Amino acid sequence: MITTLQMSGQFVVFTFLGPLLRKLTDAGPDAIGLVFALYGVSGFIGVFVATRIVDSWGAFNASVLFTVLVLAGVTGWALSAGIYPLMAGSVAVWGLGFASTNSMQQVRLVAAAPPLAPASVSLNTSVLYIGQGVGSAIGGLLYARELLYGAGYVAAGFVALALTMVLLSRPRPTSTA
Repeated sequence: MITTLQMSGQFVVFTFLGPLLRKLTDAGPDAIGLVFALYGVSGFIGVFVATRIVDSWGAFNASVLFTVLVLAGVTGWALSAGIYPLMAGSVAVWGLGFASTNSMQQVRLVAAAPPLAPASVSLNTSVLYIGQGVGSAIGGLLYARELLYGAGYVAAGFVALALTMVLLSRPRPTSTA
């Protein structure tokens, strides 16, 4: 559920990132390309940081961090819609979390039930694609109806639900007997 919600939220906007920037800010190809570059570089940085902190922070805490970054980025996109520099900055923040959210979820699944890891990780990958499809479909409906400003809010709603699910899935403390 967490992965599906995270991906659905991101793909409401990401699938239409270029056209949304064009319509909301009149950005040209270079400015749109810069935003995609920011997203990619930020994603690389986020994965690098995730691999450095996951062992010391734990998968749950790292998962919360990167989901919060995605939520902050898509919320920033929604709130700054129409202001290119702020939207680009929001995409950079979002990018810090985008690739790491799914990786951290997979680490959590493996840790929760190591013998089931091959199945849980492959299922998690499958629901990732479901989330991409759901988000793209919703984004397409919004875009086709010229609800361009609403896309960011819908994206933020999905990611907020994902964060809620992450928080609700906090590991229970183990008792020592």
